[in-house]
Amino acid sequence: MDERLGIAGSGAIATGLAVTASVHGDVVLVARSDASAERATATIAKLAGRLDGADAARVTVTTDMSALADRTFVVEAIAEDMEAKTALLSALAEVIADEAVLGSTTSSLSVARLAATARVAERFVGLHVFNPVTMMKLVELAYPVEATAETRSRAFALCEALGKTPVDVPDTPGFVVNRLLFPYLFSAAEFLEESGLEPAAVDTCMKLGAGHPMGPLALLDFVGLDVSIAIGETIGASIPENVRALAAEGHLGKKSGRGFYDYSKR
Repeated sequence: MDERLGIAGSGAIATGLAVTASVHGDVVLVARSDASAERATATIAKLAGRLDGADAARVTVTTDMSALADRTFVVEAIAEDMEAKTALLSALAEVIADEAVLGSTTSSLSVARLAATARVAERFVGLHVFNPVTMMKLVELAYPVEATAETRSRAFALCEALGKTPVDVPDTPGFVVNRLLFPYLFSAAEFLEESGLEPAAVDTCMKLGAGHPMGPLALLDFVGLDVSIAIGETIGASIPENVRALAAEGHLGKKSGRGFYDYSKR
């Protein structure tokens, strides 16, 4: 891998990307706090044990943002929140090298707006990787209009070096996958209310009848109902009341132990 990768974030996307990249070189991951760094270190060790060629020792986890100064490609990978992302991207732009490409793993937000906040639009890219990062092949690449040809070629080359399949997509809310996927997922939640079926019945029909690897309600739980609502609002989708009600009660899906399914019993 030609690039020296740096990542800002400590959640599933950040740690999954770090482990994927560790197969090919050293990585620096900057976490927000000592507690976040400790959790990220444990997650990286666990994921590295499952991925051939991955090496947790190649991932340096720190809370010191200045550790990104020697990185040639830096990716922000925190929660899908415009205010939080723009604040972090602005801070990152102050510490990264002048030639470094700056990216965001946003799954639905405006890449042009993120780039403008970072003030490095000519070397900015939306790099939407999919969870679990160690397994999913697709990366949606979206750019502000100011992005240079070099920025575009470097982003494409990085994805290929990581064993991913990059696809250039327009900078529209939700890009391609989420723009098309979430109306379907939300329609399944609406149908659940209308039909009175159990979630497992709806999911089984779609898995066996449509050849989907995961049913729509299980997928909402996997993504997280809070994240799903945020994506839905960004793309202008109608969000069912049962999705909002579960989220309001703190039932966010698999990560909280309960969503459409009760994971405490599994």
